[in-house]
Amino acid sequence: MSTSIPRVLFVTFAAPTLTLSGCGFTGDAASSETASGTPDTDQRIVVDNFRAPTANWAVESDDAYILSLSGCLETLTTFDQDEGEVLPSLATEWEQTSPLHWDFNIRDGVKFQDGSELDAESVVVALNHVLDAEVPARAFNRTMIREVTALDDQTVRVSTPEENPLVPYRLASVNTGILSPAAYAEKGVDPFGHCTGPFTPVSEKVKQSLTLDRHEDYWGGDVQLAGAEIRFITNGATRATQVQTGEADISLSVPVASLATLEADPSVRVLSADSPRSSTLYMNNDRAPLDDVEVRRAIRAALDLEALSGSVYEGAALPSEGPFAPSEPWAEGANRSPQDLDQARELLADAGYTSDRPLEIIAIVERAEFGDVAAVIQENLDEIGIPVTIESKEYASAEPDVLNGDYDMLLSQRNRLIDIADPIGFLTADYTCDGAYNLSHFCDPAFDRILAEAVTTKEASERYELYAEAGKILDDQAVNAWLVNEQAIDAIGDDVLSYEQDPLSRYVLTAETAKASS
Repeated sequence: MSTSIPRVLFVTFAAPTLTLSGCGFTGDAASSETASGTPDTDQRIVVDNFRAPTANWAVESDDAYILSLSGCLETLTTFDQDEGEVLPSLATEWEQTSPLHWDFNIRDGVKFQDGSELDAESVVVALNHVLDAEVPARAFNRTMIREVTALDDQTVRVSTPEENPLVPYRLASVNTGILSPAAYAEKGVDPFGHCTGPFTPVSEKVKQSLTLDRHEDYWGGDVQLAGAEIRFITNGATRATQVQTGEADISLSVPVASLATLEADPSVRVLSADSPRSSTLYMNNDRAPLDDVEVRRAIRAALDLEALSGSVYEGAALPSEGPFAPSEPWAEGANRSPQDLDQARELLADAGYTSDRPLEIIAIVERAEFGDVAAVIQENLDEIGIPVTIESKEYASAEPDVLNGDYDMLLSQRNRLIDIADPIGFLTADYTCDGAYNLSHFCDPAFDRILAEAVTTKEASERYELYAEAGKILDDQAVNAWLVNEQAIDAIGDDVLSYEQDPLSRYVLTAETAKASS
């Protein structure tokens, strides 16, 4: 949850609280660290983030995550990963008033950082901007939302084309963050001075940093920091080093190779939490030879995930057993077999595979360990006669070719619950025929029918059974090779106060985040 929203506000609302029990990161809760010390409200803080904005701050894009973790962008609802609940934020309560209508009451007395009032009409402008985006948001688009209208000054109605029990989850997505109407211009989105959160952006160094100041009139209470700088540091080793030298106060997503050094440093605290994130070898299902399921199965059989987990990840990640983590309630039936090189060779022979060209693996540089992961995979596949080359790229430069199908394999990681805190978002975006994030270029009408049924299913246990069926299709078809289930690992200076780690990578700076007096 966003600790900038006082828990006293979360007492009642009209609709029953939606819950996700056992949603895949319940084994170890997110770390919450409160060091001793007196907050110094004149202090500023530096956060090293692992990615930079790439879409001119378009809220429907992944840039929204940066605006959210920076304490700028807020949403109508928020998902509390500890409790597994959707809770109020800019909306105080909501109710499903008919099978196709959800009504949200907008919090009174909230002002945007430009001084204008938050009301139903400003929310309608913001949400319709997302719905009308040329590249739709994965969690909130016209396929599941018909329209957003204002019923009165403080009530917003979200209408759906068919019954959709997960609308409050969708409105917790950072892609539904609310900016003032003045933020939306012909040339793009301007978040500067137009958020509702505890920090307001004041300057930007393109692809380098974002500087923010305290929002003095924040609706959620006194802000404990004078401001912050978010630095965009793609190199994981650099992020780890900077928190040790004091150049950064918080470093997000530090690589496992840096853990031993960080844990031995008394000036640094290392926080870790189970996360619904898997490192994955994406395979282009629409390009030879990977369009042959037997070739994909051979690649999967050739991988030694136990050795990969123990070596590159130093035991800080567990071998995957399929598209979901074993602890997730929709992961029934997944059972990954150990490496079997003989079986892999037989599968290649049955497929008639010939190594007429090497296959390329793109390793995303934002994940420092992926270079080593790619080398292990290269060695595994060489043992069965598949030559592999490796190319390291920033994700932003790789994504256009990957989405267009102009690639063989990609090493990347995906947080299954980040778009919406339910697998429907991940499964729809990543694996349906028209999925907006279908990197695998997989299409199966039977899979799509299962997801179409799940999206209208109210009872969680029944949805989970459908997700398990969908997962079995992905597993049987060897759509990808899911490698390891990761932990979220952050490092913070020992003078950082009231920091709560968020495994879903949405919230970092809150009103309560503070730094101790020197």
